Amino acid sequence: MDEKRFYDVIVIGGGPAGLTAAIYLARARYRVLVVEKDTFGGQITITDEVVNYPGVFKTSGKALTESMRKQGEGFGAEYLKAEVTEIVDDGDLKTVKTSSGDYTCFGVLVAAGAHPRMLGFPGEAEFKGHGVAYCATCDGEFFTGKEVFVIGGGFAAAEESVFLTKYASHVTILIRGEDFSCAETVAKAAKEHPKITVLPQTEVVKVSGNDSLLSITYRNKRTGKETTFAPENDTFGVFVFAGYEPASTLVRGMVELTEQGYIVTDENQKTSADGIYAAGDICVKNLRQVVTATGDGAVAATSLEKYVVSMQKKTGLVPKKPEAAAQSTLKTEAESKEQAQMSGNPNEDANSFFAADVLQQLQTVFSRMESPLMLELHLNEQPVSAELKKYMEELARMTDKLSVQISSDNEAASKVLTEDLPCVRVLRNNGEYTGLAFHGVPGGHEFTSFVLGLYNAAGPGQPIDDKAKSQIAGIKDSIDMKLLVSLSCTMCPELVTAAQRIAADNENVTAEVYDISHYPALRDKYKVMSVPCLVIDKNGEEKVTFGKKNLTQLLEIMCLDIFFNLAQI
Repeated sequence: MDEKRFYDVIVIGGGPAGLTAAIYLARARYRVLVVEKDTFGGQITITDEVVNYPGVFKTSGKALTESMRKQGEGFGAEYLKAEVTEIVDDGDLKTVKTSSGDYTCFGVLVAAGAHPRMLGFPGEAEFKGHGVAYCATCDGEFFTGKEVFVIGGGFAAAEESVFLTKYASHVTILIRGEDFSCAETVAKAAKEHPKITVLPQTEVVKVSGNDSLLSITYRNKRTGKETTFAPENDTFGVFVFAGYEPASTLVRGMVELTEQGYIVTDENQKTSADGIYAAGDICVKNLRQVVTATGDGAVAATSLEKYVVSMQKKTGLVPKKPEAAAQSTLKTEAESKEQAQMSGNPNEDANSFFAADVLQQLQTVFSRMESPLMLELHLNEQPVSAELKKYMEELARMTDKLSVQISSDNEAASKVLTEDLPCVRVLRNNGEYTGLAFHGVPGGHEFTSFVLGLYNAAGPGQPIDDKAKSQIAGIKDSIDMKLLVSLSCTMCPELVTAAQRIAADNENVTAEVYDISHYPALRDKYKVMSVPCLVIDKNGEEKVTFGKKNLTQLLEIMCLDIFFNLAQI
């Protein structure tokens, strides 16, 4: 057994429940690892305003959960960005298999949360990404000046409807029941908004169109009357907020689940299996809020402490304590600046792209890069070009591993189409293209993925398992990927990181990222109304798919059959 990968507790899921458990366990001097495949913080990170968390008058979801993560880090909690593929229960010890290798522990806390639920009405799957969406923060901007329908009657439906009025000309909420099922204060804000119409006792019959939505038909359940909305010479949006499905596949067959897939626990958050606990939205509970998730995490952690002590005594094994707090994952510069503002830190450089703590983390990453890289800039006269130039020059000043080269007009014309400017291409020191490029400025949620792309291209790169390495090496076809993203999207970075990881290791693959806000022609060409959007080109033939994908899923597409049922993946 590898002592470096041996823990008292492994937490699967980096949302409020998992982060809270890590704080409690690390503070009690137990070695704990939190594994998260998406964004540390969970679903709450897309919430701009949190005003009901006790003791915090007002903050954002990402700032609140980042504070939780940093607090755990201060006590010695460790964090790993990877996908858990399997839990092996060998009795006294558990093996948690991840995309970054295997880890051993006494106890496992499953806090993987839930993902948006699809309703299954005709046309929903077909128009996902082409008018049907599930995240207002990620996709709301695509519907600026257009009509929007919201399906659902819970908290998310009410709150996100109000948010969508920032962009939409009008929002119509379709509720199957008589009224909203959320708190009256939240429902009232939606009901009284001048740009919102609420239709109770109403259900969707179907949506239809060609490349984008052209019509929606809905039915009044009382009267049976059907109404069809079909704007002339325009499209519209449908946002589905119908609750979440628990991400409990990992423990199916191992612990007791409800018919809906939620994990059944006792009052101590223990499941039906010894050593396996659960917390947060994945559990059976009456209220799914941040405050209840943190409560679950605290209860689970204190229960796991007792279990771990008994296992240490039984086996004689005690995980080795880390010598220092584990390095955190990189934050976006937006997150750091937001926290600096909250703290009133006067030492932040307002003219810098990067906050002080981010600069420190960047230095750590750059110090580990094995090979130098060149950031080749292809610019035009747009203001975003000047921003990109300053951004890259500031990065390069931090380390001798990076240099900046501005291409001439002739060079740019031969490598990057005019409509794809501005762009930064990542080259090796000998001028060889790594396959990585970013069109626009890699800020927001794409900051971390861009830095990880540099790290992967320079080496040693993020660790991946032998199967993934073999699959990447086995790609012989020429594959070019366009990744159309929004800097505000929390689901985009996982796909971007996976695509760039593949491109960095295989010269036959390219992964070019576009901040879609600066490239309307691409948005129109591919009928993009949701992000992330992945365009895969093989031998001049393009296929388009939507939604986040991890490394395993992306490799499956490439290695099995790049065009097999791609639109449904």
